[in-house]
Amino acid sequence: MDLVPALEEPLKKVLGPATAKVMAEHLGLHTVGDLLHHYPRRYEERGQLTHLADLPMDEHVTVVAQVADARLHSFASAKAPGGRGQRLEVTITDGSGRLQLVFFGKGVHKPHKELLPGTRAMFAGKVSVFNRRLQLAHPAYELLRSDSEETVENWAGALIPIYPATAKLESWKIGKALQTVLPSAQEAADPLPASLREARGLLPLPEALLKIHRPHTKADIEQARARLKWDEAFVLQVALARRRHADAQLPAVARRPAPDGLLAAFDRRLPFTLTEGQRKVCEEIFADLATEHSMHRLLQGEVGSGKTLVALRAMLAVVDAGGQAAMLAPTEVLAQQHHRSITEMMGELAEGGMLGGAENATKVVLLTGSMGAAARRQALLDLATGEAGIVIGTHALIEDKVQFHDLGLVVVDEQHRFGVEQRDALRGKGKQPPHLLVMTATPIPRTVAMTVFGDLETSVLDQLPAGRSPIASHVVPAADKPHFLARAWERVREEVAGGHQAYVVCPRIGDEADDPKAKKSPEDEAEKRPPLAVLDVAEQLAKGPLGGLRVEVLHGRMPPEHKDAVMRRFAAGETDVLVATTVIEVGVNVPNATVMVIMDADRFGVSQLHQLRGRVGRGSAPGLCLLVTEMPEASAARQRLNAVASTLDGFELSRIDLEQRREGDVLGQAQSGTRSSLRMLAVIEDEEIIAEARQEATRIVAADPELERLPALRTALQALLDEEREQYLEKG
Repeated sequence: MDLVPALEEPLKKVLGPATAKVMAEHLGLHTVGDLLHHYPRRYEERGQLTHLADLPMDEHVTVVAQVADARLHSFASAKAPGGRGQRLEVTITDGSGRLQLVFFGKGVHKPHKELLPGTRAMFAGKVSVFNRRLQLAHPAYELLRSDSEETVENWAGALIPIYPATAKLESWKIGKALQTVLPSAQEAADPLPASLREARGLLPLPEALLKIHRPHTKADIEQARARLKWDEAFVLQVALARRRHADAQLPAVARRPAPDGLLAAFDRRLPFTLTEGQRKVCEEIFADLATEHSMHRLLQGEVGSGKTLVALRAMLAVVDAGGQAAMLAPTEVLAQQHHRSITEMMGELAEGGMLGGAENATKVVLLTGSMGAAARRQALLDLATGEAGIVIGTHALIEDKVQFHDLGLVVVDEQHRFGVEQRDALRGKGKQPPHLLVMTATPIPRTVAMTVFGDLETSVLDQLPAGRSPIASHVVPAADKPHFLARAWERVREEVAGGHQAYVVCPRIGDEADDPKAKKSPEDEAEKRPPLAVLDVAEQLAKGPLGGLRVEVLHGRMPPEHKDAVMRRFAAGETDVLVATTVIEVGVNVPNATVMVIMDADRFGVSQLHQLRGRVGRGSAPGLCLLVTEMPEASAARQRLNAVASTLDGFELSRIDLEQRREGDVLGQAQSGTRSSLRMLAVIEDEEIIAEARQEATRIVAADPELERLPALRTALQALLDEEREQYLEKG
């Protein structure tokens, strides 16, 4: 974030190549400035001990504690016959709990001499379970001697900063490296305008950096955090405000529906009335479409809240006004499904130019990569002539060959699955920038929407249409209670006997070659088995507990025509049980499916489980979702699943999901490939700061869009928006 040469100094010059290499590879830190912005995760007080009672499993932790006792045991093993093997067991305590440390072989000598009862030290290692007790095997440690001036000085008096660390680099080593670079903090250029800083009583940046790394009191930490959070929120909001400012200058064609045109005819066909929420959101969208600036709106709604209907009404309004609308879906299965459901909803209104079509009908065409040449040629012709008012497709829509007669609206379904460049290419197809509507069924807390989609206006659909059934969700602990799993398959058979259908979801397809170099999650390591696979599970179920039922499989690697055939058979009720990967996660609509069993549910994220669950209970019969897991009751994975089972509120779950994943993903790292810029800001907790920063940013950008009077802010912006991330924001 800082532009001063001292802060751009590569770490290898300052700390030496070995340490610098570990920092670059494991923590993504390359310069002095990067290291200064690597903040402590928390602080330990010398006089107070940490909570050993709530240590997270499989995480790298640093604890400050006191040795209660140490015992050296001898044992016999293949490597050390005759009982010459040695194991040192050290119990440490902090008042809240006890933790066992173990050292083996030659590694026992030094700790045996140093870790005597009563000794206080910092210990770092990975928490594991042995004989049902938490332990750290071969932890690194640093003794805290009250007589050592150097240690006391290094750990900044009473408060010891604990840094996000890795097995290769313990927290205290990072602390020592920071002592080396801390003097450079004086040269940090301050991105906050002085007037804003003074009005809000915030510290200058150099002082904040000093206090975050070497606090003397808790008040120092609070002041530093408040200041550094403002930096992150403000610089990000300035980036978004500049984007909104630039978009507001773009001309667009106003699209107002004809008073008695296609939209009115469609509304007369609807067999139900819109919910209050749908009506309100449609009004917001129509107001945007009627202006001469291009709409940039995010439509977020719960699974099944009727977003597709809202998007269709917007598309019909644009067709009414003489334009064309394109809907971009993330997969072929979904594009085909949207095409089917939209043509069904429109009936003869979708039969433009055909016998039996209504007089103000239009054509609705599908365009995907796997279409035959003749069908594809016809679809392209209909788009170029304007015969087709609505096109639904995958990213095949973006290819150079695709020409529109007059593209007025782009609807992007499930925004997070689309590459940025793809959305941009489609927007470039209009003579003038088309209006943009982004739909997501992953509910996003307000502040995240302000942060991630800060350049879009937001509409929220939070009512479910009448006639939707509630979904009951339960966790099935397969390892602790195998009879629960047997009962789950009985429930599937009962639903099928009642004339309904079921999904079984697995994390993997099953024909992948296992890559020995592939990174394994802590759960994989813990279980020593790969995630369950569709092909294996389908075979076991068909031969075992679901024998005699019609079981089919669906996964992303099947040829598109096979996928479509499987989905058609399932939709027609010709298949009882569909064993699938997450290809069914979005948009698949089979009202007769009432039960879903998710295998290895702990391998999925909270929001993803919520999405998957939304595929059942879409008709009048109640839905049931069973989350099968082998993780132990005390694990974080089980708590996640309990949270999903306990509420159907997607906004509540998205908060839980975000708190668990921390803010790493917020700026779309997956899309931009860069580290998150949010190190201090917690998007959920710091709602107020984000909202205020947004107001300030909007005000400053309106007065000085190029930030000519604020060079330090401009430079901070360039550092935040390295090119990749700038593209991500621009095209978001």
